[in-house]
Amino acid sequence: MSADMDIDINNTTPTNDFMDEDPPTVDEETNTVGVLIDELKHEDVTLRLNSIRKLDVIANALGVERTRNELIPFLQDSIDDEDEVLLALAEELGKLIEAVGGKDYAYHILPPLENIAAVEEATVRDKAVDSLCHIAEVLPDDHLTKYFIPLLKRLTVGDWFTSRTSATGLYATALKRADASLQEEIKTLFSQLSKDDSPMVRRAATKSLVDLVRELPEDDVRSILIPLFQRLSEDDQDSVRLLTVEVLVALAEKLPAAETKSDLLPAFTALANDKAWRVRYMVASKYVELANAFGEDIVRANFTSAFVSMLKDAEGEVRTAAASQVPGYAKLVDKTVIIDELLPCVKSLVTDENQHARAALAKDISGLAPIIGQDATMEYLLPLFLQQLTDEFPDVRLNVISNLETINQAIGIERVSQALLPAIVELSEDKQWRIRLAIIEYIPLLAKQFGPKFFEEKLLELCMSWLRDLVFSIREAATVNLKKLTLVFGADWAKSAIIPEVMKMTTDENYLHRMTTIFALTTMAEALTPAMVKESILSTITEMSKDPIPNIRFNVAKSLETLIPFLRKDDSTAELIDSIVKPTLEKLSTDQDVDVKFFATRALESCGK
Repeated sequence: MSADMDIDINNTTPTNDFMDEDPPTVDEETNTVGVLIDELKHEDVTLRLNSIRKLDVIANALGVERTRNELIPFLQDSIDDEDEVLLALAEELGKLIEAVGGKDYAYHILPPLENIAAVEEATVRDKAVDSLCHIAEVLPDDHLTKYFIPLLKRLTVGDWFTSRTSATGLYATALKRADASLQEEIKTLFSQLSKDDSPMVRRAATKSLVDLVRELPEDDVRSILIPLFQRLSEDDQDSVRLLTVEVLVALAEKLPAAETKSDLLPAFTALANDKAWRVRYMVASKYVELANAFGEDIVRANFTSAFVSMLKDAEGEVRTAAASQVPGYAKLVDKTVIIDELLPCVKSLVTDENQHARAALAKDISGLAPIIGQDATMEYLLPLFLQQLTDEFPDVRLNVISNLETINQAIGIERVSQALLPAIVELSEDKQWRIRLAIIEYIPLLAKQFGPKFFEEKLLELCMSWLRDLVFSIREAATVNLKKLTLVFGADWAKSAIIPEVMKMTTDENYLHRMTTIFALTTMAEALTPAMVKESILSTITEMSKDPIPNIRFNVAKSLETLIPFLRKDDSTAELIDSIVKPTLEKLSTDQDVDVKFFATRALESCGK
């Protein structure tokens, strides 16, 4: 900041807002404020930013009058050129209403925000607009007319597009607060912005139309906003036209069905068939939202053909967006329309050349099952599910499996298990460890669907193999998976099916596998009873305290520290803390390895608590 701030820091009066449990002395407070004021003028951006973040401290120390007369003018005269500082300043200024004396004096904050609203960086301008709207909400009516409306006009006719862009975000607040005598002028000014030579301004005006639709009465929407929308929806810039899709939703929600059909349906048809794929993409991504806004009667008669076109669009991005809308749109049309018109498109998308379109369909296709019923699902969807489960793109297979519960509710897991299991096995061996990690997260869901017997026969061995994976994150997830399986099937099942398999790893030659055994048993303990911890886990853990690898020994100490609370839950196991756990930890606390000694000593402290 280039300007100097002539503030006598020795003339600051503490306020209650600045007080803490141990209030600073006058000298301490004066020094703090002085440092912050110096930082406001410092060349270092970090220091200026620090001071901006503490504007409330400075303002509280100066008092409301000096904040209005000295601090705000200083900030006004020394607008920073660093975007990061300006962003913070725009945010903090909006919080100073009370610091300048409340809503009757809030207009003092408007000038610096007006300057910031005209800078080049869009995020800074947006934050300034937010703060301006916040202040406008609390200004007295006469102050709104005297200070805020002139500010709005200045920004609207500014030489730079940046100020005109910011102005568009203020109109909804202005119209909501302004009296009738000013509203016509405000509406006229906004109309000018919607015709601005700069596409950036027209884009901003289009975004703001959504808020205006919600604020203005229906008569104004019909007479003013619909003509603006229709002109913008035909703008020569596709970046403007695509933003009118959200405006179309807001208008359709606001107007009666008859007017929606006569005034808005032509615009919808034009946008849905726009020459620019980005506009069609925006329509496709909001298709269900649009359909709900227009209403079922209009949708059934006019929306399906456009939707089918999007599902077959030449651009993969449009097909991807449309694929995600299939279940939502299917709820609004007859079953015959789904089977005769939508499902053929769905079938084509299953083998679409764009992998993202296939993945989007796989994520949402299961939503069709409860809509069309069991018989139609078996006839039309099941073959598609099975085909997706063999897709070369892993995300497609994962998306099908992640929505398995919806499929099960419609047709039952036994009908897809034969195709499902090979896909799971293939995913579990995928070379990308994140894919393997993702499939592990779905195993408890599969377990619940399959039941313990089927799961034990088909998938238990796979779950145990993950404990030996080369990637630590996979081994860690595998231990958590065993705990979740215990919660699904019960502790008794885990005692007979899982724990014996885990125990086999205690003698594994690879020390990482032995260490994973400790992790697995410790994690599973949370899902077992104290008696089971005593019978199945404690002896194995303590025996591993003799392992020659220090990493194993200190993880034994950490495990015992974790198990102590579980043992305390039951009187029959609490005595084991003194008889087994404590002696084991005392021995480890004399270990030659410093890490083993540290963790054992820490665990011993838990024994005494």
